[in-house]
Amino acid sequence: MSKFISVSSEDILYHVKISCQIPNVLEAIATRKIIADTAIKEDITITTEELQQAADSLRLANKLIKAEDTWAWLNKHYLSLDNFEEIAHTNLVSAKLAEHLFADKVEPFFYAHQLDYTAAVTYEVILDDEDLALEIFYALQEGEISFHQIARQYIQTPEIRRAGGYQGMRQRSDFRPEIAAAIFAANPPQILKPIITSQGAHIIMVEEIIKPQLNEQMRVKIMGDLFTNWLKQQVKTLEIKANLEEDKNYQSSPQKSSPQIFSEAS
Repeated sequence: MSKFISVSSEDILYHVKISCQIPNVLEAIATRKIIADTAIKEDITITTEELQQAADSLRLANKLIKAEDTWAWLNKHYLSLDNFEEIAHTNLVSAKLAEHLFADKVEPFFYAHQLDYTAAVTYEVILDDEDLALEIFYALQEGEISFHQIARQYIQTPEIRRAGGYQGMRQRSDFRPEIAAAIFAANPPQILKPIITSQGAHIIMVEEIIKPQLNEQMRVKIMGDLFTNWLKQQVKTLEIKANLEEDKNYQSSPQKSSPQIFSEAS
């Protein structure tokens, strides 16, 4: 028989506090208020059909195919149907506000930062021994060994080893600056001379350089980035103060053995 534990709203708030999550929660609340207030100011309107589509998208995103799936999800997250509708409404308002504020800024931003969206398909092996890395590099150049072979021999993580060191398609910002400089100057397919970082000696094979295109997926990404950065700047202009009612049951009484948390660390 399962044991039962009762958790009150005070328990939840106290856990959030001692987990040091209050600043994150306050920022999230402030962000939601900024979106709502700005949407009203900019006269962003929502139709019933749009709200239904947003609700359907929310269900699809959470794999809530059947009605019982939705009810189980609501119960798990302690949400009501009104809460579900509010989430869908907030998602939709955010998307429409982002479109309203930044749709005309996407294209100029893309062309001004086109290099940042260039991507590369790479394979990588990291070694601790710089001399060994150089020796392997020359062996690769001479065709004495394949990249897949060194990946199988020197990569410890099973999934990456089985994939031959495949790192996927990543944008310039996903790489360390010194590595990005070498990768995006390569002439694929090319194996780069070992690059030394604090992680070790990186042997990288650049399979392909992918030039960015301003398609719908890229447009949505840039608009989302611009909107997120705008929200962060708006939050920074606010002084957020939480009015929390202290529960005396959760006030720790000072003990003689309590550490002097305000004294200078030795």
